[in-house]
Amino acid sequence: MKRAERLHALTEMLRRGGTHGYTAERMAREFEVSVRTIKRDLASLERSGAPVWSRPGPGGGYGLAPGGSLPPVTLSPAQAVALMAAVAAARDAPYADLAGAAVGKLIDVLDPATRARASELADRVWVNAGPAPTRAVRSAIEQAMAEQRVVRIRYTSGAGATTTRDVEPVLFAATGGSWYLIGWCRLRDAMRWFAVSRIERASVTQQECSGHTVAEVGEPPAGARPVGS
Repeated sequence: MKRAERLHALTEMLRRGGTHGYTAERMAREFEVSVRTIKRDLASLERSGAPVWSRPGPGGGYGLAPGGSLPPVTLSPAQAVALMAAVAAARDAPYADLAGAAVGKLIDVLDPATRARASELADRVWVNAGPAPTRAVRSAIEQAMAEQRVVRIRYTSGAGATTTRDVEPVLFAATGGSWYLIGWCRLRDAMRWFAVSRIERASVTQQECSGHTVAEVGEPPAGARPVGS
């Protein structure tokens, strides 16, 4: 049985175990592998986001929280490298660090042969991504967007004027090779586009956004669309 298939079967077994679960020894016998291999598989499932629980001592074992599941991963080497390349080439994109971690989880649960071929192919793909905004700025604006809270930014315009503004984040947009934070600027009392590269500092406040919507931003640039479309 290939590793990816075993991980999927292991997940299904854990789910069937309900609140009682199974010992590592029981699972090792089921899949005809060593206890050490089973524990490595369980660690991989946890890194991939599966809600694996463990209970030590007599009567203990491993199980899966209700509703937890890990679908089988059947990426080809080219598909895996496509994800790796997309993330590596867009270091300045919103949530790029999380995307990188997610791709790492997918790569981790591929069967060894596919993972090895993907690694070899990845060595044949080079990227020269531009500098990303500081981690502190990115973390703040990403958190503010996700939680819909006001973010306070220190911003320098293209004309060189530096101001401190409270912004209600509405959306992120990429156009012309640059990323922008679009939001309701309380200083100007209007919707504004802020080039992320020009945000020098950012901090999330405790103030909730007042409900400005994407529709208020206006027409998107030609060819622009939500990433979920």
